[in-house]
Amino acid sequence: MERNLAHIALFAALIAVLGLIPAINLPFGVPITAQSLGVTLCGTVLGARRGALAVILFLVLVALGLPLLSGGHGGLGVFAGPSAGFLIGFPAAAFVAGLIVERWKAPLTMAALVGSLIGGIPVLYAFGIPGMALALGKTLPEATIISLSFLPGNLIKCVLTALVTRGIAKMRPDSLLSRS
Repeated sequence: MERNLAHIALFAALIAVLGLIPAINLPFGVPITAQSLGVTLCGTVLGARRGALAVILFLVLVALGLPLLSGGHGGLGVFAGPSAGFLIGFPAAAFVAGLIVERWKAPLTMAALVGSLIGGIPVLYAFGIPGMALALGKTLPEATIISLSFLPGNLIKCVLTALVTRGIAKMRPDSLLSRS
């Protein structure tokens, strides 16, 4: 139990630290950040349930006003902006990525890649695109077209998730809770 709590807190902190990497700000208000890398890592390393809990802890801290999002943003206001749907989708993305790694008995690197691809792109976009459309007053097709600008960066983050997950499994196999 204590080990689970420590891992959940550690990965919530990892998401926050990844927010220190400068964002690429797009003109319509949704930045490209490294934080979604942390979200998918939560799932692929901690597993579905613990990964989602780590992300929820991070989002609760953001909602309480801690400036943990990229660019030093925090507070309830971020849940009303153009990136709100993506933030709300973070726990689902971590859960799906973790579930795939837990259940699919493919080699770890492949499972982590596929888990992060499915959790980090279609699942996350399923929340993010409607939220962006609502916040920006766009139609769903317009918001989808805008979201395509995130795709190259998200694909890179999915590959990084798989490589980091594999690295953790090799260096600290006991820390890979998604396959334990």
